[in-house]
Amino acid sequence: MRDGLIDIFMAGVRRADPEAAVTAALADAARPDAILALGKAAAAMARAALARFPGVPCLVVTNPENAAEIPGAEVILGGHPVPDAGSERAGQALLDRAARLGEGERALVVISGGGSALAVAPVPGVSLADKAEVSRLLLGAGLDIRAMNLVRQALSRLKGGGLARALAPAEAVALILSDVVGDDLSAIASGPCVPPLGTPAEAAALLRGAGLWDRMPAACRAALERAEPLPTPPVETRLIGSNRLSAEAMAAAAPGAVLDPVPLEGDVAEAAARVARAFAPGIRLWGGETTVVLRGSGRGGRNQELALRVALALEGVDRPWAFLSGGTDGRDGPTDAAGALVDGGTLARARAAGMDVAARLADNDSYPLLQATGDLLITGGTGTNVADLQILKVG
Repeated sequence: MRDGLIDIFMAGVRRADPEAAVTAALADAARPDAILALGKAAAAMARAALARFPGVPCLVVTNPENAAEIPGAEVILGGHPVPDAGSERAGQALLDRAARLGEGERALVVISGGGSALAVAPVPGVSLADKAEVSRLLLGAGLDIRAMNLVRQALSRLKGGGLARALAPAEAVALILSDVVGDDLSAIASGPCVPPLGTPAEAAALLRGAGLWDRMPAACRAALERAEPLPTPPVETRLIGSNRLSAEAMAAAAPGAVLDPVPLEGDVAEAAARVARAFAPGIRLWGGETTVVLRGSGRGGRNQELALRVALALEGVDRPWAFLSGGTDGRDGPTDAAGALVDGGTLARARAAGMDVAARLADNDSYPLLQATGDLLITGGTGTNVADLQILKVG
């Protein structure tokens, strides 16, 4: 039952190939005066841009897993999913490069997922440690990416149109590879070139509603209470890849498969129940991005936990099956796995290895279990990021 599922998944990953997407988008583009590349796919996107426009000054900000030497470019590595000192250096470098451009000049900005953590430029009074703590709180609260980015934007000089403000009065074109379901440009990498998702006051209200306000660093609470909305200069933006396009590519690679028109989103437990309800002979496909509320201290990620919960939900069914859930960037949470590929024997293998499945889930510790059962999906860094893809195959 597992045969062919990884090939179908990789067809979706290939559809989001950043070099091919940028090359096609720049076929008739004017030569820029600077190239700024941000995100997990930044290296590949920058290579394509420099192939089209050799000699243009180029700054690349990406994660260590997708790092590469790019002739003619400066490469800075940031932390992900929690920002680090490299992220702070990257954020300031982006703002400094943008500020060098003047009236009549043009920037090409290429953006992909992961940029929220890879480049940070906190507002005055907020430290990198404060920003890191905010990221940890948001990631652990099970908030969706839109909610997390509303808060990140309000605490940043880069996000929520901050890069666009730094580029003015120069013109700018942004090519965007979307890792956000629904392709809201203000949420991808926290929207450095588009207006913010909301105001600082709205970010504060969201944190209060989520019960996080009193746990936020004092400097961040103070910054949100004093900040005022800022206008965002217009930037020409173009979407060149997305989760939906990659899900459609999976469908093309699996004749007869059914692509669910509704993305797989929300809490992993609810998503697993939805997958179980779709149990029927054939192949069912999804794109989307689930969330996990961190209650334990274990090791894993949303795709691994989703796959394990699906295995529990389908325990005892009378047909053979297999289920794959993977992140298109090749990394699920703070692990080296993209996700997992489970089947009807996963739970038996786990128990034979002495694993308590319920206890592992309660501790958010799916990685060691799936490693023991041989069900981790390991692809390595893919150089792209368009959220997650899922496949259910039933005999």
